[in-house]
Amino acid sequence: MVRNATRGFVLAERARVAKTFLSRGVGLLGAKNAGGGLFIEPCSSVHTMFMRFAIDVIFLDPGDAVLAVYAPLAPWRATAWVRGAKRVLELDAGGAKGTQVGDRLECEPCG
Repeated sequence: MVRNATRGFVLAERARVAKTFLSRGVGLLGAKNAGGGLFIEPCSSVHTMFMRFAIDVIFLDPGDAVLAVYAPLAPWRATAWVRGAKRVLELDAGGAKGTQVGDRLECEPCG
């Protein structure tokens, strides 16, 4: 489960983790939705090339503080490089609603 600890709400009931070169490269390609959420680590920018749906993207620092939020990021778009980002959380469009820069996220278990 992924929670916005600052604001007290759940962002995703479950989230997968992509840490290998292959799993990071594939990400959500071919999926119909984010399926809860996907952490991509390490990561400081993302793209939605070849995707069929929009996503919300939350960039996190090493302490899981929010550095940037792209909501929604339409198919065939890319984010800027986010300085200091360790990983990102990709959610279905609308999933990051209410999350702001500076918020801290918590996940259990956290990959």
